[in-house]
Amino acid sequence: MGTHRTHFLAIFLLLLLPLFSCGARHSAEEKYILIGSNLQVPYWQTAAAGFTQEAARIKVAAEVAGPDNYDPKAELEEFLRALQKKPTGILISPADSALMKDDIDKAIAAGVPVITIDSDAPASKRLFFIGTNNYEAGVMGGRRLAQELHDKGNVVVFTMPEQSNLRDRLRGYRDALESHPQIKITEVVDIAGDPRVAFDTTARLLGKNKDQVQAFVCLEAQAGKEVATVLSNNSVRDKIVMAMDTDPDTLEWIRRGVIAATIGQKPYTMASVGLRMLDDLYHQKLASLNTDWATDSFAPIPVFVDTGSLLIDKSNLEAFMTANKALSKPQN
Repeated sequence: MGTHRTHFLAIFLLLLLPLFSCGARHSAEEKYILIGSNLQVPYWQTAAAGFTQEAARIKVAAEVAGPDNYDPKAELEEFLRALQKKPTGILISPADSALMKDDIDKAIAAGVPVITIDSDAPASKRLFFIGTNNYEAGVMGGRRLAQELHDKGNVVVFTMPEQSNLRDRLRGYRDALESHPQIKITEVVDIAGDPRVAFDTTARLLGKNKDQVQAFVCLEAQAGKEVATVLSNNSVRDKIVMAMDTDPDTLEWIRRGVIAATIGQKPYTMASVGLRMLDDLYHQKLASLNTDWATDSFAPIPVFVDTGSLLIDKSNLEAFMTANKALSKPQN
């Protein structure tokens, strides 16, 4: 009887072992850091929520860092400070991929996994990129713009050319408009992270000759609402505005009919998935971080994880806002 009881107890403990091991999977030594490019904007606040909520769910330490305005050098300094903390892994959205390249490479050489999200640094040795297919987002926007303009008009674009994601979006717009020869991009404006540039440029163009521009394309989150404000202040209703991202003010201008549409991304998903993949890299370590996995047909990691995008206009605005509220609630 005692032997049977011993065997039963042994089997019972073996069945419980996976449960104990799951609970102990995460170590107190694990610490992950997300570095955003401009923490004051709602986009990065949403990403931070995805990162911290996922960290709470899987019970690991997480930290969000980055400048409170668009400042590539300050972001680099945050990255270097993060490395000094010897983190388990880093997610980063490089504001200037060329500026970040060497230090990302040094982090990889030191054994710290680095994954880019939102904006890529493809020339660096970062492991892979998680985010929007920005070229396709630009194509999506360009096709809608052509419809809104009825195949004719001059377009001003607001961007930040140092960011690879914005370069890809502009390329997508240009390619989408190539089959519409009467739509011309007449000016590309670098706002350098300052939305007031978009405001002032729009005001200047309206004051100079408001009929010379028929549309404004905003490739980042902040310019759209600035353009819309200028148009509204001047009671201009015959311009097309294409925005980017889902800043609350941008959505309100869509509701009011001043912005035609915006392209929504998934920063919450980028950061949440990014943390899970960093955690997996900690528990299932690669043979080497310093390997060009992109050229390996049997690579254990992807090159690019597409988190998707969608076009939001008046037709689906309410549905998007309802879903967004539900997803933004903290998860128990």
